[in-house]
Amino acid sequence: MRIIVFNASPKAEQSATHFMAEPLLEGAAGAGAEVENVFLSKKNIRHCIGCFDCWFKTPGACCIKDDMGELLSKFSSADIAVFASPLYVDNVSGLMKTFIDRLIPLVDCHFSKDESGECRHGARIAKYPRIAVMSNAGFPEIAHFQVLSHYFKRMARNMHSEVVAEIYRGAGPLLTSGLPIAKPFVSAYRRLLVQAGAELAESAQISPKTQRKLDRPLVPDILYIKGVNHHFDAELSKIKLPDIAAPEPQVFMEKASGP
Repeated sequence: MRIIVFNASPKAEQSATHFMAEPLLEGAAGAGAEVENVFLSKKNIRHCIGCFDCWFKTPGACCIKDDMGELLSKFSSADIAVFASPLYVDNVSGLMKTFIDRLIPLVDCHFSKDESGECRHGARIAKYPRIAVMSNAGFPEIAHFQVLSHYFKRMARNMHSEVVAEIYRGAGPLLTSGLPIAKPFVSAYRRLLVQAGAELAESAQISPKTQRKLDRPLVPDILYIKGVNHHFDAELSKIKLPDIAAPEPQVFMEKASGP
């Protein structure tokens, strides 16, 4: 079993996304899987230009020469590809979207109907990796990941694959906050991620029992919201607004009345 995390947080190792991915891979490695953690922010990945050379001129190969050639090989070699991204405006980060767009050389241009009678592209490689999704958000409720969940299921369908695991963490800032009050909850959550990684390596899925525990709030929403708003107010209080001198009354009246 080969499990590769593609981390699309701009913060790389300092991100809450990495806080989640690291113990997952730790658990998977402990269960015998070959694992790798790829930080997309450290790769040179240019935007897809929509030329379709990878379909018609050089099938399977992109005309853009950057790090995606290496990443396509890694992705194709995985048994499970973990798409790990912070939640940006109800979806993946821009970095993750660019990475996903550049996976297009791995599908064939031709259309065919799937088992539900809906069109999708043909398969170019013998076997696509199964997909796991991992994300965290500033908001506490798990409902904020609905768009993300649907997005990856649609993508998996088009890539002749399936989503085998979804790990979503509301109140993500707590993971890297270092707050003493949050430490026991965060430590317990990390242990759950290790367990989830082991299960993923052993059976390519997360047990319902572990999933239910992963989905639980870290702390009660009302306490989290109160703490976050207090933090926001503290940060805003540090802002020093520039002093803007009011115009002289006579000058103001002259400008207001016109020539």
